Amino acid sequence: MKPKKIPMRMCLGCNEMKPKKELMRVVKSPEGEISLDFVGKKNGRGAYICKSTECFDKARKARRLEKAFSCRIDESVYEVMSDELRKETENG
Repeated sequence: MKPKKIPMRMCLGCNEMKPKKELMRVVKSPEGEISLDFVGKKNGRGAYICKSTECFDKARKARRLEKAFSCRIDESVYEVMSDELRKETENG
C-alpha cells in the first residue's frame, strides 16, 4: 500500500515548507473578513503561518498577508490575530 501523501504548505513568515497540520491558517472570508483559523475548516482563501509569534511578526512586517490576499489589512486586525495567537500558544 502506498503511504498517505502529507499536504505541505509554505509559511509566510519563514518561507519554509511544512506539513499543513503544523501550521496555522489565516483566512479571508468571501465577505472580506480576515481571521485566524486553528481548525482549518473556515470558508475562504487561506494562507499559512507557523504557530509562532516570530513568523507572524515577520509576515506582518513584510506585509505578506496583504500580498497573499490582495487587500489592505488594518492594524486592528493584526492586533486581534496577534492576541489570538498568543492565547493559542499559551494553551498549547
